[in-house]
Amino acid sequence: MPTAWVPFLHQLRLPGEGAGEIACTTIKVSPSGENIIALSDSTMTATYARPRTASANFLPAISTMASSYKGHYPLNVFRQSLMMPWRPSTYYKVACVAPTIASFTNNAPGHKETKTVQIPSNRTTLLTRYSPQDWYESNQTSYRESESYRHNAEKLRADTVRLIQNKENITKKTQFETNKNLGERVNDIMFWKSELSHETEQMIGETNSLIEVKKRLERALAETEGPLQMAQECLYQREKRIGIDLVHDDVEKQLIKEVECIKSCQERMRRYLNKSITQLVSNRETQHELEQDISDKNTAYRIDGKCYQLRNTSDGIGYYRGIDRVDATISVPESWAKFTDNNILRSQSERAASVKLRDDIESLLNLTSNEMWSQFNNLNVSFTNRISETAEAKNKLQTHLAKTLQVIFQTEMTIESIKKAIKDKEAPLKVAQTRLDERTRRPNVELCRDPAQIHLVNEVHELDNTIQTLQQRLKDAEDTLQMLVHKKSSLEYDLSVKANTLFIDQEKCMGMRKSFPSTPRLVGYT
Repeated sequence: MPTAWVPFLHQLRLPGEGAGEIACTTIKVSPSGENIIALSDSTMTATYARPRTASANFLPAISTMASSYKGHYPLNVFRQSLMMPWRPSTYYKVACVAPTIASFTNNAPGHKETKTVQIPSNRTTLLTRYSPQDWYESNQTSYRESESYRHNAEKLRADTVRLIQNKENITKKTQFETNKNLGERVNDIMFWKSELSHETEQMIGETNSLIEVKKRLERALAETEGPLQMAQECLYQREKRIGIDLVHDDVEKQLIKEVECIKSCQERMRRYLNKSITQLVSNRETQHELEQDISDKNTAYRIDGKCYQLRNTSDGIGYYRGIDRVDATISVPESWAKFTDNNILRSQSERAASVKLRDDIESLLNLTSNEMWSQFNNLNVSFTNRISETAEAKNKLQTHLAKTLQVIFQTEMTIESIKKAIKDKEAPLKVAQTRLDERTRRPNVELCRDPAQIHLVNEVHELDNTIQTLQQRLKDAEDTLQMLVHKKSSLEYDLSVKANTLFIDQEKCMGMRKSFPSTPRLVGYT
């Protein structure tokens, strides 16, 4: 075997980021594998392991080639050299020579300084080559990107087709909804126009009816003074009732209602004679507003009907740029419908007021007699019922007074029995307490808490509780007796009050109500 010159790398120095210096020693190997001589040392610059930042190309960084390459090619047998931390990813074979440590030191015997021939292409090879795994991954990345772009383009095309179809459907749906809304608007206008026309006819008829009933009011005023004075006199007499009987009962309500009814008739007779003219003016104003609204509805019906008939092929359609930004509206559907509805409601209100006014006049002239007679009879019934209730209450008071006197007597007897029971408990209490006191004088260990001691203590407690309970019951009985005595006095006073009330209602009030004006005089014909 001829002698071989083998370059061997051994030291690594890191002067800064991104570069390192490798010491290279050239050795001579004899054919027999002995006499290894170090000839020279030199320094090479190489790139060492630091992860590169992500770049625009699709090839991995050189520092990652070792890990990617390892998955596709068998592991080199010289693991100790490949695992050196300073070794860059150069992927060249390691020399099959195992030099000794002494051969690479400057102090080794026989060391001679020699010049080493350096190969410039080694550094270029280390920096520019990629592994097969990098080549494979680059191709796969290109395939995936191409497939992704094609997929995105296909998806965009399909989405575009769906978008066009969707927008077409939306346009047709929107135009259909617009036509539908216009049709509904035309129907709404027609509905409200018919309602306005009907209300106008009703208002004209009511105005004519109101004019006919103005002259029948004056003759009935004089006949209402007699019943009014009689009702007021009854109210005055009932104010003389005493105490609790001065109650706002049904009789008083009916009397007040009768006075108000008569005064209301008089007030309406006086007020509606002058108000009927004002009501006629209001009716005519409302009629004018209805007719104006009908005219506006006719114009709107013509315009919206024309818009409803327009189609995509109709003549006269064109672009009006910016018309959608011009808002000339002054109402919304709710306020539009409310405006017409308010006109109708106002007309109905005025018409109802006119009807009410006319009915009031008719009732005052034709039905006043029935109303006043009905109120007169209702008041008489209330008087009769009230007199009966007062007499019944008087009888019950007398019964309760008798019972109260009996209970007072029984309560006094109960108080005496309670006092006797309390006095009877004093002797047993004294005995028990004396026994306890005597037993405290027992000597030494004889002071035993035996069952007798415990029973005596419980007996004293029980007697104390019994006496306290009886004393509380005595207090309650005495309070009850006081309340019964007070109630007896109250019942006697109530009996006198009921007697006074019966005299006022039965003698004075019912005596005045024996006369009442006749029906023809109440309706104003005489």
